[in-house]
Amino acid sequence: MNFYKKTLAILAIVVPGLAFASEGGHKLDRAPDRSTNMAALQNGAKLFVNYCLNCHNASSMRYNRLRDLGLTEEQIKANLLFTGEKVGEMMTTAMPAKDAKAWFGVVPPDLSVIARAKASSAGTGGDYLYTYLRTFYKDDTRPTGFNNLVVPNVAMPHVLWDLQGVQAAKMVEEKDPHDESKMIHKFVGFEQVTPGKMSKLEFDTAVADLVGYMEWMAEPAQQFRKRLGVWVVLFLTVFALLAWRLNASYWKEVK
Repeated sequence: MNFYKKTLAILAIVVPGLAFASEGGHKLDRAPDRSTNMAALQNGAKLFVNYCLNCHNASSMRYNRLRDLGLTEEQIKANLLFTGEKVGEMMTTAMPAKDAKAWFGVVPPDLSVIARAKASSAGTGGDYLYTYLRTFYKDDTRPTGFNNLVVPNVAMPHVLWDLQGVQAAKMVEEKDPHDESKMIHKFVGFEQVTPGKMSKLEFDTAVADLVGYMEWMAEPAQQFRKRLGVWVVLFLTVFALLAWRLNASYWKEVK
């Protein structure tokens, strides 16, 4: 990674709310932090099972790991298992890969660690997913009827359209800053065409919960790792202090 990319990566971590451009040219929004909100993560798990697991696998995650989110096995069975799976099984889709490729042109990727895989100098993987899932817009030229600002000409359909509704992207023409003889289309905002089941605030909150769950799924032990890291740093600090004083005591008679 060159110095420029390293600088962007550091700024994305230390400067709150800072947005960078994604690969599609659209700036990424900062994803709300849901890492310690169990209710939000549980809602995100429900949304994931209902809207993502129909086409995507999460083959590195078992249903029973959701007990770490405060769910009981009975709650998992009653609310998250619909096609006869067992609590100890992996979270996989019933859609054959052959059919998925025929319908979408590509096999939908496994989402187990997608939140980590999409992290870049443009922002965290959570920022990427949070922006991506909220920037689908109506485009009749696409096979699915929708396009996306983060991933132009995306093959994935807008699976959350019933919650968000249908929105159109407003574009304006302006001169290309690199070539004034050319005109480019610049995105200036969305216009709601038909309402969804949720208001904008409710939808953004639901997407934040879903993304929060996907970030948790990518590393379920993250909070334990952070807590353990604090204790390790404290131990090393105390150890270093004791070693320093022992060294001073050992050599105090030596001039």
